[in-house]
Amino acid sequence: MADTGSDSCAPAALAAGAPQPLGEFDRIARYFRPLAQGFPGACGLRDDAAYVGVSPGQELVVTTDAMVAGVHFFPDDAPGLVAGKLLRTNLSDLAAKGARPLAYSLVTSLPRTLDEDWLAGFASGLAADQAEFGIHLLGGDSTVTDGPITLMISALGLIEAGTAIHRQGAGAGDLVFVTGTIGDAGLGLALARQRKGPVPEDDRQFLLDRFYRPRPRLSVGAVLRAGATASADVSDGLLADLGHIARESGLTAVVEGARLPLSPPARRMMEAHACTLVDLATGGEDYEVVFTVPPAARPAVLTAAAKAKLSITEIGVMRPLASGASRSDGTGPARLVDALGQDITPRAAGWQHF
Repeated sequence: MADTGSDSCAPAALAAGAPQPLGEFDRIARYFRPLAQGFPGACGLRDDAAYVGVSPGQELVVTTDAMVAGVHFFPDDAPGLVAGKLLRTNLSDLAAKGARPLAYSLVTSLPRTLDEDWLAGFASGLAADQAEFGIHLLGGDSTVTDGPITLMISALGLIEAGTAIHRQGAGAGDLVFVTGTIGDAGLGLALARQRKGPVPEDDRQFLLDRFYRPRPRLSVGAVLRAGATASADVSDGLLADLGHIARESGLTAVVEGARLPLSPPARRMMEAHACTLVDLATGGEDYEVVFTVPPAARPAVLTAAAKAKLSITEIGVMRPLASGASRSDGTGPARLVDALGQDITPRAAGWQHF
């Protein structure tokens, strides 16, 4: 996740002289209970726990992501956008494991003086994305804080038993694929920070939308099941997240910069020297899925992607570590090469939390 670089973590929606805010249970009833409708195990958010049934032949996939104002989003961002991004980042993790969304729990830690309009907008954003992605709220917790708005979701998904895809399954010679386009969200963040020069308005809106409204690639599940050996969602940057696969698999990933899938706005910014291939490969928050495929499975994977109407691009290959090689030079387990095969890997492959 990228740092917004905000100088202040104080929420923008503080209401001076506002009426006494609702208590915890009134907030739950007004804003969050409607989000649990349609999921019987949530018990209408009236119990201390929820109940999740899993049919024979299925397994549960669980993921958790947190967001903090001033770190993962700007304090004055629209609450509906914050809610959608929080949910979608978790759905992206489920997508990378080939899972179908089921339900999620939500933890909020909010300033006591946060106004009701913020809560209403946040709940509305969750409701819209629940309807779009077929998922329900099943429970959670809420607290108050003197610090920044802090939010966390744990999302549950389902896969067929025995079909789990991990980071560590890649083999030497496997091909590297990625969904969608790379680098748009990082450029959108730079625009939100006003760190880029004049950009055509259509391009600006496209890139900001990619930053604020990631598209979890839930249709990738059928593609992964067609032959993928390892997968990860691209949250910290393509090189960083592909590097996780390479490290866990004991390999090195080599990415050809010329093959990176770029959107027209990103390509225009690169042609205008507003960004580089390295920027696009390390920007983070793309929420695409990067995965590895044995050469023999390539036709089946391409067929599955076409059937799912999902754009995927072959961008590189997994290589064995050179004999006696180490990664103490800091270059990381994923390498980016230019059209001449020259290594242009940056020392920092993407966003780092610590």
